[in-house]
Amino acid sequence: MEIDLADKQLQAFIKELPKIELHAHLNGSLSRNTLQKLIDLKTKKLNNVKQELNLEIPSLSSNDLSECFKVFGLIHKITDSPEAIYMATCDVIEDFYNDGVRYLELRTTPKESDLIATQDMYVETVMKAIEDTCFEKCKGLSVKLLLSVDRKRPPSCAQQTLKIAEKYFIGLSSVIGIDLSGNPNSGDISCFLPYLEYAKKIGLKLAIHISEVPGNFEEVECLLKLEPGRLGHGTYLHPKKGGSTKNFELLKQLKIPLECCLTSNVISKTVSSYEDHHLTLFREMNYPYVLCTDDKGIFNTSLSNEYYLASKYYSLTKHDLFNLSYESIDYIFSPEREKKDLKNIWKKYENLC
Repeated sequence: MEIDLADKQLQAFIKELPKIELHAHLNGSLSRNTLQKLIDLKTKKLNNVKQELNLEIPSLSSNDLSECFKVFGLIHKITDSPEAIYMATCDVIEDFYNDGVRYLELRTTPKESDLIATQDMYVETVMKAIEDTCFEKCKGLSVKLLLSVDRKRPPSCAQQTLKIAEKYFIGLSSVIGIDLSGNPNSGDISCFLPYLEYAKKIGLKLAIHISEVPGNFEEVECLLKLEPGRLGHGTYLHPKKGGSTKNFELLKQLKIPLECCLTSNVISKTVSSYEDHHLTLFREMNYPYVLCTDDKGIFNTSLSNEYYLASKYYSLTKHDLFNLSYESIDYIFSPEREKKDLKNIWKKYENLC
């Protein structure tokens, strides 16, 4: 009974703790409730032909990756209009806000469809949702946008994404950077490097998915030498996980923060267990990292849950969790003045420890 009470108190503390989310894919973050709302919207538009399109929600509680990723097929069907994109974005932002997130960087790949005339329209819809939600329902929450380059698509798509990012970045919108993601076994990374280098040159920040599969040492070296602002996952960077010693020495020199997504990695089976997660090795060397959700809807998690798991498996105290959240502010892609403002907010919660 005492253990259960202590556990509940810890979970309550974590939820109240202000948190930073830096690795959240928009489509993968849709909750079951939001999926149902989008299905209802789509069904209404199609005059109740739900069965014809098979708009059914796969299980979101399964640890079977194939079941989890069936959701992406559904999401593609039901987020094909500005109205749906707007609703999805608003709901995701509100979900994070209700979980105690006070600074959020969302990432999404610009897309178009029969109802979304251009990729610009897609991005403008997402930005409008960010502006409206932060003004109306989530006051005090800062939301930024990273446009994703999918490495399995042709380099011409990367060029188009970069043009859109540059357009809105110059306009002082919520767009602040570029995310490189997609199937790590596809695409020649050298084709994308000129676009990523140009993005850095004009001031856009880079968040790069790296070393998600074993090997690919030359690719990892190229990506590290870009000196991006943050690294996603980094599952096989450490030599004890099969990483290159040469690349690991470069990583230690650069100290680029890692975006660690515990539940995502375990369910995806890129790591065997929470205890065996590569984060344990990076924690031993005091390497900078931030806890993130990756795809909170797909993997049925929340940022509070990721903090709880870190506490459970890595013996983090309340004070440790506060410091972890506080130090994450240093890794955001916003200017120093916003970091300073956030730190002042965080300090008001320090006595919770």
